[in-house]
Amino acid sequence: MAHLQLTDIDLAFGSHRIVQKLSFSLEKGRIGCLLGPSGCGKTTVLRCIAGFERVAAGEIRLDGRVVSTAGEHLAPEQRRIGMVFQDYALFPHLTVADNIAFGLRKESAEARRARVAELLKLVGLSDQGHKYPHEMSGGQQQRVALARALAPRPSLLLLDEPFSNLDVELRERLSHEVRDIIKATGTTAILVTHDQHEAFAVADEIGIMHEGRIQQWDTPYNLYHEPANRFVADFIGQGVFVDGQMLDERRVRIELGILDSHVPLSCGDHKACRPDAAVDVLLRPDDIIHDDASPLKAEVLHKAFRGADILYTLRLASGARVLSLVPSHHNHAIGEHIGIRLDADHVITFQDSPAADAAA
Repeated sequence: MAHLQLTDIDLAFGSHRIVQKLSFSLEKGRIGCLLGPSGCGKTTVLRCIAGFERVAAGEIRLDGRVVSTAGEHLAPEQRRIGMVFQDYALFPHLTVADNIAFGLRKESAEARRARVAELLKLVGLSDQGHKYPHEMSGGQQQRVALARALAPRPSLLLLDEPFSNLDVELRERLSHEVRDIIKATGTTAILVTHDQHEAFAVADEIGIMHEGRIQQWDTPYNLYHEPANRFVADFIGQGVFVDGQMLDERRVRIELGILDSHVPLSCGDHKACRPDAAVDVLLRPDDIIHDDASPLKAEVLHKAFRGADILYTLRLASGARVLSLVPSHHNHAIGEHIGIRLDADHVITFQDSPAADAAA
């Protein structure tokens, strides 16, 4: 049985539908993520799970118990849910230790001290319990907020854009630390973010949201290599679409050569592509390999230095553009023609226009 299960939930504010027929489930001890652009409804879904919003239709179950339907609504304080807010929401007049102990008021003083000490050690702040929030860095405050949410041993932990107030470098490091902390406690958790790097670093499973619906609920690997539709393909990672023509159900010809797929290629709703069908083929930067010996050349239009590698934007003979991720010791000038070859393990095709894709 799933630890958390949402089934066809709907929510609207007036005539504006925020969430539509949204479903997913999460097993105990797993970390899920709702990922999508601003305004897609992901925070609203989190609020529905927490009990801050009432669903208009559908059902939410937590640990087998119904907590939300259109006619039944369990109060937030009865759901055993911990929450880490975007701004941490620490109490400024309480010490770090007292902040963590806030949800343990029904326990004995000895039990509170032991649990606080355990969590301070877990989040790497064993000697910081006497300090006040304003004396802590942003990253430390985030860990205090996490420890406070975990203190009562919640059935579910919700994290609403928890890294958005941190700088990029700290955000990346802390996202890995937060995953380790959550996994160490065995807590089931849901993260909400618009940043796919955070999602990939923290979550076991990710739901890509768009206009109130989950477009695909899957592992990070599958979202990148096997996107369910054009929106997911565009949103996850980087890539470009190039023109292709189907040769048979497993082969497609593009300007750079013929791509062979291990499985029959789909052209929408899991329907096989027809021979000779015009399709769009998704190419990722790692599908285009720099190769000085290759007779196939492309012109360097743009370059983005990333330290260990450079992301090149290249123009093919037809004028089409592709991306290529190249080790940074291959430092080519704008306007230079460089050798490339095709090496795509995962072949992704869509109908040759978004309208056709939707109609398939």
